[in-house]
Amino acid sequence: MPKKSKDKEERILRAAIKVFARKGFFNARISEIAKEAGVADGTIYLYFHNKYDLLVSIFEKEMGRIISRMKEELAVLPDPRQKLERYAFLHLNLVEEYRDLAELFQIELRQSYKFMKDYRHRKFAEYVNIISAVVREGQARGIFRQEVKPGIFKRAFFGALDEMSRFWILSPRKKYRISTAAKQIASFFLEGILTEAARKKA
Repeated sequence: MPKKSKDKEERILRAAIKVFARKGFFNARISEIAKEAGVADGTIYLYFHNKYDLLVSIFEKEMGRIISRMKEELAVLPDPRQKLERYAFLHLNLVEEYRDLAELFQIELRQSYKFMKDYRHRKFAEYVNIISAVVREGQARGIFRQEVKPGIFKRAFFGALDEMSRFWILSPRKKYRISTAAKQIASFFLEGILTEAARKKA
């Protein structure tokens, strides 16, 4: 796709994130997104079939960016304990760094029955599987207990972060700093999976 076309597509996606977060997915109109993007209404249909296609495209593209950043930042950390804490911080920081996007993911996506029922969450699975990969790394190095099931841990850990993100989006002001919340959530879970040898070395 030519650069100008890619730029215009990106502008439409950015506009859709803002409008969906502000008006809600169901109440938002294509005309409002077009106005926000500075394009004609019909231009949007050159890139996307409909409003739902826009929603899926936003999720795919933005989750791809988030996953890439997460993997890059965790790759330079030597200890799986540090990786879990960093994962927690980066996830919670999305609420501050990309407020509209976080609101879209937390609120609007979950209200779309079609999205939750039909869409295959490949990107979401890849994102959460980063957690289980860290657990397996810790087990291989004797830091995390062998009986811990990575599949259960990843859902519990993500669930705690997800609930904190939802709380911040729906609350008028935060009661905790992101760094504090990330450290505490990570420590709660790490306490449950560290081996005795790892505890003694800590």
